[in-house]
Amino acid sequence: MSVAPTNADLALGDSGPAVPDDRGTGRRRSINLRQSGIYIAFAAIVLLFTILTGGDMLAPQNISNIIVQNSYILILAIGMILVIIAGHIDLSVGSIVAATGAVSAVLMVNHDVPWPLAVLITLLVGAAIGAWQGYWVAYFGIPAFIVTLAGMLLFRAVTYNILGNRGIGPFPDEVRTLSNGFTDGYLGNVGLGALGGADLFSLLIGIAAVAGIVVTQWRSRAARIKYGQVVEPFPLFVAKIAVAAVVIMFVIIQLARFRNLPWVLVLLAALVLGYSLLTNRAVFGRQIYAVGGNLQAATLSGVKVKSVVFWIFVNMGVLSALAGIIFAGRLNQANPTGGDQFELDAIAAAFIGGAAVQGGVGKVVGAITGGLIMGVINNGMSLIGAPSEQVMLVKGAVLLAAVAFDVWTKRRAGASR
Repeated sequence: MSVAPTNADLALGDSGPAVPDDRGTGRRRSINLRQSGIYIAFAAIVLLFTILTGGDMLAPQNISNIIVQNSYILILAIGMILVIIAGHIDLSVGSIVAATGAVSAVLMVNHDVPWPLAVLITLLVGAAIGAWQGYWVAYFGIPAFIVTLAGMLLFRAVTYNILGNRGIGPFPDEVRTLSNGFTDGYLGNVGLGALGGADLFSLLIGIAAVAGIVVTQWRSRAARIKYGQVVEPFPLFVAKIAVAAVVIMFVIIQLARFRNLPWVLVLLAALVLGYSLLTNRAVFGRQIYAVGGNLQAATLSGVKVKSVVFWIFVNMGVLSALAGIIFAGRLNQANPTGGDQFELDAIAAAFIGGAAVQGGVGKVVGAITGGLIMGVINNGMSLIGAPSEQVMLVKGAVLLAAVAFDVWTKRRAGASR
């Protein structure tokens, strides 16, 4: 059900509905430029590495590898984008990944706890860690940078206390399947001419996803028109939907030709859908944008700022624990160095994906795109045999360019007003 933008939405300058005056239009154009630019950059990076690798970048197995190998970063990016939208940062997620992975290993391997119960306990541990940090940030007033910097050290120490200098494994087959496994060919294969056979069930999932995107985007556009808001020209709207449909079906077809859909992709799709609905449709999601967009106005509008900040850190802890389980399951063991520098990749994914440095702007899909850009860079540089220092150089340059682009678009918006 569509709703008109509230006064808080209009005053706080979130990334949601556009304001139909000159000021709102200028800001909306800057946001659209920032969000559209990331997709264009993503396409350019993929095209570049496709040429450099002689087409290996888009091979079915390689696309599957990119998704599976970066799944835990993408999970972290979903939580991180909410933290950044609210105007905060979390430097501890890598250490939480390691600590919760260690907890899950101790439960499943050392104490033979059934894996569903062990996963639930691990997620609760992640929630408790997030609540601990959220309390100090929201209710005690310590800056998130300091709290999570301390958490980065604390929870890394906890990991070493749990594991010592050894890894714990192997994990149950079900956890390994979630991290590395693929869906079964429930309906058999279908011929695709020169492309060979592909899993029919995967193709139907892709078609359903495209249909869902078309319906939701059409309804969103119709709602904006109904409330007299600025919308893009219809030919551009159709072109964007068509491009998205082609990209999704290409990826699905390539996966269906290899080993079907990775289970972790199914998990990611559910998370992206759920968190997109949260940020775009739920009251709590709008409050996150309000807090990051204009804290004083959010407080005057009746938003329970402290509660919102507390719960986004709890959410970050839960997603970190989920990423910890996925990462440990993929390696088939929990080790003391797990999650090292994951926080940097998650933060980079959020900023590259369009989040604003000052908060108040960002989208879950943008964070996923930013995470995929980092993954494509890692994968592409590996395929061409580039040394690790060159990979770090390129990733650093991309992050700097993304933030510089964010600042530039804000200046343009300010000049237009």
